[in-house]
Amino acid sequence: MATTNDLKNGMVLKLDAGQLWSVVEFQHVKPGKGPAFVRTKLKNVLSGKTVDKTFNAGTKVETATVDRRSMQFSYMDGEYFVFMDLDTYDQLHVDRKTVGDAANYLIEGFEATVAMYEGNPLSVELPAAVELVIEHTEPGVQGDRSTGGTKPARLETGYEIGVPLFITTGEKIKVDTRSGEYLGRVNS
Repeated sequence: MATTNDLKNGMVLKLDAGQLWSVVEFQHVKPGKGPAFVRTKLKNVLSGKTVDKTFNAGTKVETATVDRRSMQFSYMDGEYFVFMDLDTYDQLHVDRKTVGDAANYLIEGFEATVAMYEGNPLSVELPAAVELVIEHTEPGVQGDRSTGGTKPARLETGYEIGVPLFITTGEKIKVDTRSGEYLGRVNS
């Protein structure tokens, strides 16, 4: 148990009949008149739904202990992504729905943080940027400049993003995992 005064971003709360909600934002408000309160933005850990909720200051809320472990993506097993715990070498099967958009950037050997609650995987978190190889993109046309537009490129994971016209097949690039945007070339 904790109080609303102890809230932090990323903290997971158990509300509404045991549902897990992650604190995205919170703000303590002390109006000139009336009692203080805490305004929060909460994200449902399983469904991804976001809601705004207001608590009276000092209200007790139940916290959930979420275990975050660094794991390595090993391989696909049908619809499941198989991760290996780097400490115990145990394997964990995580379904595609739980992996979510992280599936677009996962290749064998990538490390990710897997959040678990009571032994069940809740989410897979990747670093803010990953380095991937361009599997295929159309060649640029004479006159293309680095400040020009973008063209589609398929990454080694099969995911397609927009890249500048000067990027060629086989190049290694840095990609933002939150937005899917091209960040730059990787000099090897």
